[in-house]
Amino acid sequence: MAYQGGLPGDFVTGDQHRYVLQNFRIAHEKVEQQRIQLQEQEKQVSLLRTRIATLEGQGDQNAGQRVGQKQGGTSVDDWSIKNSASKLEKLINRWAADTVRAPPAPLGELRDAALSDIINGTDPEAYPGGPTPMIIQNLLRHAMAESISEGFVNCLIVTSSSEANDQLTRIHEHLFARDPTVACVWRRQTFSAAVENCPPELMQQILQDNIPTLAQFFTTDKGLAEPCTAILDAAHKFSRMLHGSNSSSGGVTDTFYRAFVPELGSVLLPRQIELIKRCMKAEANVPDRVGATVFPGLVKVSKGADGSSVQTVVRRAQVICECALTPAPGPGPNPEEFAGPTN
Repeated sequence: MAYQGGLPGDFVTGDQHRYVLQNFRIAHEKVEQQRIQLQEQEKQVSLLRTRIATLEGQGDQNAGQRVGQKQGGTSVDDWSIKNSASKLEKLINRWAADTVRAPPAPLGELRDAALSDIINGTDPEAYPGGPTPMIIQNLLRHAMAESISEGFVNCLIVTSSSEANDQLTRIHEHLFARDPTVACVWRRQTFSAAVENCPPELMQQILQDNIPTLAQFFTTDKGLAEPCTAILDAAHKFSRMLHGSNSSSGGVTDTFYRAFVPELGSVLLPRQIELIKRCMKAEANVPDRVGATVFPGLVKVSKGADGSSVQTVVRRAQVICECALTPAPGPGPNPEEFAGPTN
């Protein structure tokens, strides 16, 4: 019996066959166009990422160690910040201790000068305690902490001109308020061409702007005394590390750092401060206040999803309370006890 083919209706005419083939070819061509478009988009995204990495100083991947030593070539983490801050704190403590051991003026004059700069000329008698070595040392540390906070961390030290640095700081604040990502790239690109070392004239200007009365005791005809210069040079390097490093988020979001110094007599806030000496009042939940800030705190500023500014404390301010500055009754104090660690 001869083969009759399939059932009725299974046959396809030539026109229908050609129509199906034509539609299949058209669909295949569209899929191919879409694939080419996706490849081009991936290429453009890759080029854009490479451009951002270049602006941030990450473009030379084959020179990793060399770029790592160059400003703007490495990222910074919280541990590095805390480690560098601890080294700077020790320098300040050693300077304050050496000043108390060999004061450039009577301790009473140093105390009045420090209080005049710190609390804007308020009568020193309003501050508890007399001109004891412990109080003088901690007031000196507080004054230096304010100078570093306002003069180096909260101001972008890009040029040797304080006026130009103030202008650049305001530009960065304006950019951050509008677009944090643009601010991120702009700041790191700007710091890639920043001054390598802070000029002595700029150091002296920063001290005169922040602690003008105290600065007179540490300024000679040749400029600032060497211990002050060493501290401010370390503060400049600390600032460059904070502001010139690459973003850990790869340029997607921007975070930058600001320092803060709790005011004398302000309330002890555990989230913002860390006591360097045990405070019985604080442990007993009895109100106590800041006697002196021996090193500024550090916050990381970023933009929230709603556009608001978010501040995260990276390192709490190092503080000594008022009650710790009050001499305990008994035998006279030993000056070595007030010097603190010098290493």
